[in-house]
Amino acid sequence: MAESIWRIPLADIDIGEEEIEAVTEVLRSRWLTMGEKTQEFEAAMAAKLGARHAFAVANGTVALHLAYAALGLQPGDEVIVPSLTFVATANAATYTGAVPVFAEINGPQDLNIDPADIARKITPRTRAIALVHYGGFPADMDPIMELARAHGLGVVEDAAHAPGASYKGRALGTIGDVGCFSFFSNKNLAVGEGGLVVTNRDDLADKIRLMRSHGMTTLTWDRHKGHASSYDVVAPGFNYRIDEVRSALGLVQLGRLDENNARRKALVERYRELLAGVPGVDVPFGHPLGPSSYHIMPVLLPEEVSRADIIASMKENRIQTSIHYPPIHLFTYYRERYGLRDGMLPVTEAVAARELTLPLYPALGFDDVTQVAEALGRAVTAGRQVDSVVPAV
Repeated sequence: MAESIWRIPLADIDIGEEEIEAVTEVLRSRWLTMGEKTQEFEAAMAAKLGARHAFAVANGTVALHLAYAALGLQPGDEVIVPSLTFVATANAATYTGAVPVFAEINGPQDLNIDPADIARKITPRTRAIALVHYGGFPADMDPIMELARAHGLGVVEDAAHAPGASYKGRALGTIGDVGCFSFFSNKNLAVGEGGLVVTNRDDLADKIRLMRSHGMTTLTWDRHKGHASSYDVVAPGFNYRIDEVRSALGLVQLGRLDENNARRKALVERYRELLAGVPGVDVPFGHPLGPSSYHIMPVLLPEEVSRADIIASMKENRIQTSIHYPPIHLFTYYRERYGLRDGMLPVTEAVAARELTLPLYPALGFDDVTQVAEALGRAVTAGRQVDSVVPAV
């Protein structure tokens, strides 16, 4: 592997001999497509989350597409979504022809979607609400579910950040009609590419099961095991299947999830202690609505400093940072396709302009956290001094 330019990267994957052996076992079995390991992984995830049905899929984006499609979204329907999220949350809705309607976040201390703004955005064309548990911190599900039931709307939980997190004793992803997880390489449970759809509704499970694999009534694994000899196609489905290698990785990673989430929590608490001494830097989610998975470490910089300069300063120290997220409604495609513009979501836009994501992963050391916090403190202090210089007349 090529040497990284980063002394402290933004994220790193926890992979060991157990994962290597799990993959080797699959290769030795000579069955690589969706089969027994996938069934084991799905059963383990369902048990972990307390979900009636769990379907492993190719990635988190197709999980979202299956969720929207199972709810029956059609061209012209509206889906209320946050703008402060990865673009897949909205992109996947557009695959059905539905129109994403963007709602505000609660504010600088809670970067999740604002239930009050959801209520303001509901129209006769609204068919669903999609919410994201930002950073693995629970969104306020009770008022969202009340709105959905009052208006007959479906609820999709984008829980890509949130395996192992919960709200009032219920696992995130299992409270709405459909929950969607991502197992991308930087996620808490990582297999490279992969995702999961969960639901407690039998009717939606029947649709998802068919749509995941071409609308076919039986799978290759069923025929290999002698449970069927042919198949029918009863819906225009997709090829959204996962493979055995990634399911085997997922089983091992699931066994480490609680321990790794606890480590993430300890690292975040250390960050909070250190950053409390950096004037102007805010750390959101000081009072989460339930146990978090602590997927990322977001901070909000002082308004008067240049984020680009802070990022450059951190890079000079070989510390990788990122931005979560550029608001979706300000991307070129969404501006041009839906006529969106600056100023439509002032709270989201103000917070997004200040957000900076710091390194966070289980193998990160407490000394590393100290170095990151100190480097950020120096960069912010320098930025404030630059801002305070008054040009000579």
